[in-house]
Amino acid sequence: DVMDSQLLLLLTPIIAIQIGLMVFALWDLTRPDRKVRGDSRLMWGLIIVFIGMLGPIIYLAVGREER
Repeated sequence: DVMDSQLLLLLTPIIAIQIGLMVFALWDLTRPDRKVRGDSRLMWGLIIVFIGMLGPIIYLAVGREER
């Protein structure tokens, strides 16, 4: 169906961006020298994975502490 293929074309970049953000945020979170707010990597991991596109953005914006 044409409608389904158009919807898929619209959603593909959004899904790719979300997966990319999630992978990058989880990679950053697991770096041994990374410090996070609240010292809870588990909490930040859950936020990254379960809050959709906003989770990685929240982590990258406020979850990381500077060295």
